[in-house]
Amino acid sequence: MVTQLLDRVPVDRIRQEAEQVHLGRLLLVLLVGVFWVLGWLAGKATLAVGFAYAAAKIGFQEARNPTGGPRRGPA
Repeated sequence: MVTQLLDRVPVDRIRQEAEQVHLGRLLLVLLVGVFWVLGWLAGKATLAVGFAYAAAKIGFQEARNPTGGPRRGPA
């Protein structure tokens, strides 16, 4: 059964592709990728915190002045 599966798998072609992979470059891409993902997550977290702060601020202002008239105090 196993030999039948291996007969259908292009092992030589896979070996050629695997030989073209450079370990140093692969490790560098993985390392940089980790920092890229961390930066992306930090940017999304900053946006989420800013949105939550703005929503809370507007909600608080609306709760203090529900009529929609002119607001008192700092904007």
